Amino acid sequence: MVNLVKNACITLSFFLVACASLNKAPQSLYDEIGGQPTIEAITDNFIDEISFNKDIYRYFEKTNIKRFREKFIEHLCVDTGGPCTYTGDTMLKVHQGQKINEADFNLTVDLLVNAMKKAGLTYPQQNRVLKVLAPMRGEMLYK
Repeated sequence: MVNLVKNACITLSFFLVACASLNKAPQSLYDEIGGQPTIEAITDNFIDEISFNKDIYRYFEKTNIKRFREKFIEHLCVDTGGPCTYTGDTMLKVHQGQKINEADFNLTVDLLVNAMKKAGLTYPQQNRVLKVLAPMRGEMLYK
C-alpha cells in the first residue's frame, strides 16, 4: 500500500510538472539573452567596436552617439521581443544618403557579432539576433 501511494505521488508530481511546462509561454529572445542589461551591454560594446574601426567610424563621425545609443537599445529591445517601444526614425531614413556598400555592411555585422560575443551571447543566440535584424538589410545598403 505504501508503494502504491508513493508511486501515485510520483506520477502526480510528473503530471503537474508536465502541465505547468505546457502552460508556460515561450521565452522571448530578449529574456533568453538577459533582458535590458544585456541589450545595453551589446549596444555599448557595439559603439566601442565602431569607434575603433576607421572604415566604419566614418559613417558615425557626425552622429549624436547618445541618441544612437538610446535608439539602438530601443530597436534591439523591440526586435528581440522585449517590452520596449521604438521611437526613432525608420532604418531607411537613418541610412539615407550614406551609400553603405556590401563590404562595409558586412564589416558592421562583424562588429555587432563581436559586441554580442563580448556581452556573453552564445553562437546560437547571436544567430537568432542577426536573423531578426537581417530583414532590414535592404533598407541600409546603397541608400
